[in-house]
Parts: sequence; structure tokens; C-alpha cells
Amino acid sequence: MSDLRCSGQCSRNRAPGPARAGAAPACHDERVHVTQYYLDCLSHASYLVGDTTTGRAAVVDPQRDVSEYLRDAEAEGLTIEWVLETHFHADFLSGHLELADATGATIGFGEAARADFDFEPLADGQRIDLGRVTLEVLATPGHTPESISIVVWDTEQSTGTPYGVLTGDTLFVGDVGRPDLLASSGVSADDLARRLYHSLHDKLLILPDETRVFPAHGAGSACGKNLSTETQSTIGEQKRTNYALAPMSEDDFVEVVTQGQGVAPLYFSFAADANKATHDLMAEAEPPPALDLEGVLSYQADGAVVVDTRDQMEFAAGHLPGSVNVGLGGRFAEYAGDVARPGQPIVLVGDPGTELEAKVRLGRIGFDTVVGYLEDPIRALVEHADLAECSSRVTAAELAELLDDDADLQLIDLRNPGELEGGTVPAAATVPLATLLDDPGGLDRSVPTVVYCAGGYRSSIASSALSARGFSDVSDLVGGFQAWASADRPVAAAPTASSDDPVDAG
Repeated sequence: MSDLRCSGQCSRNRAPGPARAGAAPACHDERVHVTQYYLDCLSHASYLVGDTTTGRAAVVDPQRDVSEYLRDAEAEGLTIEWVLETHFHADFLSGHLELADATGATIGFGEAARADFDFEPLADGQRIDLGRVTLEVLATPGHTPESISIVVWDTEQSTGTPYGVLTGDTLFVGDVGRPDLLASSGVSADDLARRLYHSLHDKLLILPDETRVFPAHGAGSACGKNLSTETQSTIGEQKRTNYALAPMSEDDFVEVVTQGQGVAPLYFSFAADANKATHDLMAEAEPPPALDLEGVLSYQADGAVVVDTRDQMEFAAGHLPGSVNVGLGGRFAEYAGDVARPGQPIVLVGDPGTELEAKVRLGRIGFDTVVGYLEDPIRALVEHADLAECSSRVTAAELAELLDDDADLQLIDLRNPGELEGGTVPAAATVPLATLLDDPGGLDRSVPTVVYCAGGYRSSIASSALSARGFSDVSDLVGGFQAWASADRPVAAAPTASSDDPVDAG
């Protein structure tokens, strides 16, 4: 059997893990068990694959908090014998060490992988026997040198068509994997793209058209530039609809997949390296310690970043000076990884009862340095009103007045190139969020600054981060570009994207 475990936004009202907004059967087989776990806030898909007749199973590309795989395997009468990684992931810290510790399972990577922990190198064509279900390893380098895909076979099925193929970051629904230089030291983007071309055409696209495609990512991931919201497909459908699989020469393919692929979120290189190394295991059920306001301020004075996980309006109404707003309601871990730096202590401020979820979601990208959370932040801010700051926010009408007055204003559009087709606010400079947070040195801290994104989530991150870095007058646009365009305000043509521009990462 196969079913889809789908999350909404990593719901704030449930325990950490892949939130089960719905569990709908995708297909059915008496012997093959495939469950897809989709973590929407990281656009990440992982899989539990097993043989229902023998009870033997593997988990592929697991997230770091592994309790749900363990619960489901036990409920289905499956024993996890293998933890298989299609490559060294850069966008999250994988759970192979956690699962191996919990189950004694063997960790498997492609034979080109190099790591400082024990794993089984998997050769091209190698088969892993689960009983009547067999997993065939295909070496499919291109996204990274060690990338593999995993073909799921029902050995008692006589049509010659595999049950499906787990394609990792080699083939997505609607796209193919970007050449990942962060996880591929010493290899050029051109070389990776050429390897990817041959992996697709010589390995995956020769599978029967009916073969189901189960990728490791969906829409919003920075591992590609045109991923679909669908989380599974077939080889035949991808041949018909995927722009990167259209008939073209190898040289044309290289240009297509390397153009428009730009800077990734700032934590990607850290996560890619961490996935190759032994590290502490996640304690996913252990909440961070509670701190009083004095403790929070002490940590902050010693270099900790205070991450306020409340929504933008609550944060704007009152927050601790120097804190940065990254709301739990969005792609929290991804953007928190742009705000904090690996190894930097993190203090959480948020709605009561959300501290464990925030800690786990940070742990999914390898940020294990949460030193505590502010207990009862509203009371602390009320009792110490002299410390509370409010954010400056402007409406579309107010921004129009500022622009009409020819005010000395730095206006920053934080959206990514894929979002700019509808234009920008006149006079805005386009600087994607990760680039801005990496180095805002090109901006004048003394000049009034307004930042905006699509709807307001990223602009609240940017304005609070810039304020924490000493910008004296920074505001964000309420409702973002959507509010500006909806008010029929003037729109300027967007700049032409270059190969150095980043893709939409959510």
C-alpha cells in the first residue's frame, strides 16, 4: 500500500513532526508498502518502503526527528533494516544517525560518498532484498557526485514495470536538481550538469512510462527553480511536461539547468557538511529550558540571537530590542538559518507552548544551540515596558506619499526573480533576503529604509534584522507587494534575472 502524509505549515497546534493535514492513499499493492512523509515547511519528502509479507523495510531521506517513522513502522509490523540517503542534503540535517541509533539499521549512501561515520557504499545496480520487494540502486550523479536513485521492484509482478523510483534531488515533479556546489567540493556546475543530463537520459528516462516518480522535494525548495506542488508523478508525465526533459542537446541542457540558479539559503553549506559528519543526536521530546527576562538579556549580551517566533503583527506591537522576527507560521527553519549563524546561541520568544516545536524545527537544519526560551513574554514586556520596542510599518498609501515627496529613502524588494514578473515598486532595488542578511554593507544605516516582499513575512524578518544591526530607521510594507499592486499603485518593470540571481526558496 502507499499513502501520503502531508503537512500544512508545520502546524503550531500539534506536536513537532510532519503534521498530518491529510493521509490519502495514492495507490495500493498487497506486498509493497510506500508511505510518503511531506514536510511542507522544508518542502521535503521522505519515505518508508517495505515488504508487507516479510515485514522488512527501509527509510529513505529521513528528516532528523524520526519518531513518526518508528511509530508507523511498528503499527504496520515493519522492521527498519536500512536508512538510505539519495545524497548529502544541503537543505536539512538528515536523520540517518538518529534512525540507525534507534533501530540498528544500516546506513547506505552512493559509493561515491565520503563521510566520517560507518555506512554501506551502494554500487550502481546493487539490489537490496527486503523479501518480495527489492530496491535497486541507480547511480545518478548530477545534483551531487554521490547522488543515487532507488527503484522499487515487486519481484512477483511480471509486467517488467517497477513499482516506482525514489529520485532524490535528481528528478523532481516539474524540474530537475540544481547542480549543488555547496555539497560538491571541487566539481564545477558545468560538470555536474553534464553528469545530470546522462543520469536522466541513460538511467531514469529509460524506465517504463508507468513508473511512479517519488522525489525528495516539492514546490518552494531551493534545490530547483520550477518544482511543482504535486509530490509524485510518473516517468511518462515528466517526459511530457518537465521543461528540463524536453528534447535538447547536452549543451542546451547545461545552459537551461545552470541559468537562473543562484544563491541558496545561508545555512546550506553548513548542513551539507554536517550531513557528512558524526554529530549529537536530536532529543526531539526535550523542550528547551525556561528563562526569565534577566537570563534572556544576559545571553543576548553574550552574543545570542533572540528569535521571536510570533506573527508579524504581534511582534510589531512590542518586542525586545535586538530581537529578530521569524514567525512559526511560515518557512521558519529556512529563514531562521539566514538570521542565526551555525553555532550561535539562540533564545526563543514566542507564544506559550510553541518552544518545543521551534527547537525541533531548528534542529531539522542542524541548529542545536537553543539555550532557552522566554517564559511568558507578554507579561515580561508589560512589566518592563521601558524595554519594549515597536516596529515601524508603512501602508501602501504611506509609501506612495514618501515616494511622491522624493524622500531620501532606501527601498528594498526582497522577492526572488521568479516572483518579479508582475513588476516592482518604482525605485526599489531588488535584493533577495538571504543576500541582504548575508551582507547589508551596501546600505546606509543612517538613511530611512523600507523593505517589502510578497505578503509581509520576509519583510518582517528583514526589518527586524536590520534594526538589530544598527539601522536607525527601517520599516516594512504592510501586506507587501500584493498590497501595493492591489491598490493600483504604479509598477515598474522588473530587472532581467541573471544566472547569479537566486531562485525562489519560499
